[in-house]
Amino acid sequence: MSSVWLAKETRVDTVGLEVVEVFSPSLDKYTYGQKINTIGEDNLGDFQGLGLSELLQQRTGLFLRQYGPGMLASLTMRGTSAGHNAVFWNGLPINSPSLGQTDFSILPVGAFDEVQLHFGSGGALYGTDAIGGAVHLNSKLKFGQGHSFQTDSNLGSFGRWNQQLQYDFSNDRISSRTRAYRNVAENDFPFRNLSKPGTPIERQEHAAFQQEGFTQDLAFQVKSDHLISSSFWLNQTKREIQPVMGSSTRDMQQDRNMRWVLDYFNFAGNKTWNFKTGLVNDQLIFNASQNNTSQFFLIGDLDWEINPKISSKSGVRYTHVQGMLSTYAAKENRIELYQSTNLHLREDVNVSINLRQFIYDGTLAPFTPSLGAEWKIFAQAQNEIKLHANGARSFKIPTLNDRFWEPGGNRDLLPESSWSGELGFSYLFKKEDLQVNQQLTHYRMWVDNWIIWMPRGSFWSPENIREVQNTGLEYTLDAIYKIGSWGLEIQGNYNWVRAINQTNISENDRSIGMQLPYTPIHKFQSLLGVNRGLLQSYINYHFTGSRFVTTDNISQLPAYALWDWGLRVGEWEVGALKGRLGFQVNNVLNTAYEVLRLRAMPGRNYQLNIQIRL
Repeated sequence: MSSVWLAKETRVDTVGLEVVEVFSPSLDKYTYGQKINTIGEDNLGDFQGLGLSELLQQRTGLFLRQYGPGMLASLTMRGTSAGHNAVFWNGLPINSPSLGQTDFSILPVGAFDEVQLHFGSGGALYGTDAIGGAVHLNSKLKFGQGHSFQTDSNLGSFGRWNQQLQYDFSNDRISSRTRAYRNVAENDFPFRNLSKPGTPIERQEHAAFQQEGFTQDLAFQVKSDHLISSSFWLNQTKREIQPVMGSSTRDMQQDRNMRWVLDYFNFAGNKTWNFKTGLVNDQLIFNASQNNTSQFFLIGDLDWEINPKISSKSGVRYTHVQGMLSTYAAKENRIELYQSTNLHLREDVNVSINLRQFIYDGTLAPFTPSLGAEWKIFAQAQNEIKLHANGARSFKIPTLNDRFWEPGGNRDLLPESSWSGELGFSYLFKKEDLQVNQQLTHYRMWVDNWIIWMPRGSFWSPENIREVQNTGLEYTLDAIYKIGSWGLEIQGNYNWVRAINQTNISENDRSIGMQLPYTPIHKFQSLLGVNRGLLQSYINYHFTGSRFVTTDNISQLPAYALWDWGLRVGEWEVGALKGRLGFQVNNVLNTAYEVLRLRAMPGRNYQLNIQIRL
């Protein structure tokens, strides 16, 4: 979902300044009744050079299963599995077709400008995998900005050093941005080894992380109603795989990812045509085993305002998938037809209807509809209350590994299917220098045909066995208060999740009625920030409830709470130089904790951020 800033000849009479207007393809336009959270550049800055997993774990109510700092990190949304979240980069799906998921630890925050989180079922909008939600990584460009150069440096504990260089050029028709980055960390932090008698404190070994990458974003305004934009992302990560406590394994992993997208936009009155093509190549080398996948995309859609009360988007997406894995080779063609409609029934009532039919290798995936509505039930100068509701179906097609792995792949697998519903309200209060925005959402979800790998003699094989029922509450709070030259910011997120297994998968299984493993019932995050002039300071707190380790819920990991503190010096200027400084202390209380059993995590650590612009 790429976003391009279009410079237009619009002027404000009182100041005579040109206004830069934003154009954004309508990937999130047809989402009435659903929860969307946008994280912009200001909030991304604290995590420059770090993996997206760190940002999501610390600053949202979401939970990620982290195998260590810089190691595999998989996202769970609304109690679903790692493969139940669709991930997009500038409108292209980037989940691995062989694994069916994304490793969020190797998505460096500095490689994109915006993150959008779509909570809940999104199959009708985005296609396969979006049972629990979707994550969109977006690039942004501006016209008419001239030349600029920027360098970002991040120095931290345990051998961390992140360096990024950025060059921008734009005039009234062309915009270009080039980024190059290198992120390294030794991850040699001290930890208490729970696998040894007396639990001695040792220093972590074999957990180093090294990453290099390059991005290029281009936009060309051919005419006032024609726009071409393109983005390219090359990312390479080498990791020593951190062993579990008590193990002496020395596994190595390399990930090489190449992503390219080209968009053409035609703005014809009340219609916007978008033609997109792109390529996603992924290579994963684990020790001596090499696995390669590629996805080629052709996408076309028409978004138009039929009249003031009806808007519509119709489109088709073709995907050609190839996999060259260590035990098999496979090819597949996928076709998706989709239709989205917004109905503005009244000034205070809006409805979104989304439909999608997905076909893979000649097989029909479940037809996927969604219906959402938003009703502004109360509005006056200072108060606004909205009621939102949504019902949807989603699906996940079996991965290439599920169907073709040798031995054990099962080509007769059915797509996983879900039905979900949510109901909530939002309250906005605005008065002079105070603004408070709150949202509460209750949801229920049923996931059927959940794919589980089962032992079958000398090998394992996947089957459609599990059924899961998810219920939860989500609460978000954002408040801003200004007192003279002082500013106060409060942010909060709370998630309550019950993800209950409804089936036993064998005679000896005792998991029916139990919470899914590594799915915390409670997750809470809050941030308190204070600013005056160039100085900003914040305290961040995030709490993760206990997690069951096994499906029968007999053993569990204890809950943990972490405090972080940071200080920023923003927008200083010396001659032609401008910049920002930041200092952070993570895990201030040096808390010992495990996200996953016997996976060591760092204690107190420090980070210095330096940004210089010319």
